[in-house]
Amino acid sequence: MSFRPAGIRPAVVGYAVALVFALSSSVAFAQEATAPAAASTAAQPAAAAGAEQAKPAEATAAVKPGDATAGAGKAAACGACHGMDGNSSDAQYPKLAGQHEAYIVRQLTDFKGGKRQNPIMLGMATPLSEQDMHDIGAYFASKTSLPGVADQALVARGEELYRQGDTTKGVPACMACHSIDGRGNPGAMYPQLTSQHAQYIEATLKSWHDGTTWGDDAHSQIMPGIAKKLDAKDIAAVASYIEGLHAAEGASGAPAAK
Repeated sequence: MSFRPAGIRPAVVGYAVALVFALSSSVAFAQEATAPAAASTAAQPAAAAGAEQAKPAEATAAVKPGDATAGAGKAAACGACHGMDGNSSDAQYPKLAGQHEAYIVRQLTDFKGGKRQNPIMLGMATPLSEQDMHDIGAYFASKTSLPGVADQALVARGEELYRQGDTTKGVPACMACHSIDGRGNPGAMYPQLTSQHAQYIEATLKSWHDGTTWGDDAHSQIMPGIAKKLDAKDIAAVASYIEGLHAAEGASGAPAAK
């Protein structure tokens, strides 16, 4: 004999239907809420990747030809060793006055990247941006190198090497790349040499002679290969000749070491 009231079963069924409807609605709502969030999350890496790809192009486009005026302030720290106008008073530090902008940028880049080793220059170059390097290069390029004086006892051999080379040793004439007046060739990235300190030229040539290089590209191998063919006397002679290499004001014809 059953004592269950007659109205209970329909009520239970009604509650069950209501519960199923509520659960179904909750699942649908959750799916709708999750879909946009998932799409947004998936879109974020794609957008970030796109932004990262765009950065190098933007950075490259931002670099402009060097501004000598802007470079004057940026080069202030360089003046301690190289002179405020690029004419260093200490012969162990090279003159930068009149040096080509592109060449200076390359050297600073190599110092920063560790291709050219120098503890002092590594510290100076590391914080510089590419634009800073161009501005500093433009500043020094706008200056004029002050003439030096060659040792007359070394001029004859130095001039021979600079202007003719030495075929017996397989040494080409220096002026073939650095020009007759020592101003170099900016397009080919050959630096200006005129009036450079003999001490600095000699030390650099000896370093190349002993195997030092400033990179692994073909351009970086040129001078080490030539320097290996020079003996100590040749290095001293051509270094001295280069220090005295400059054109006299108002004079015509080829410059000579003075």
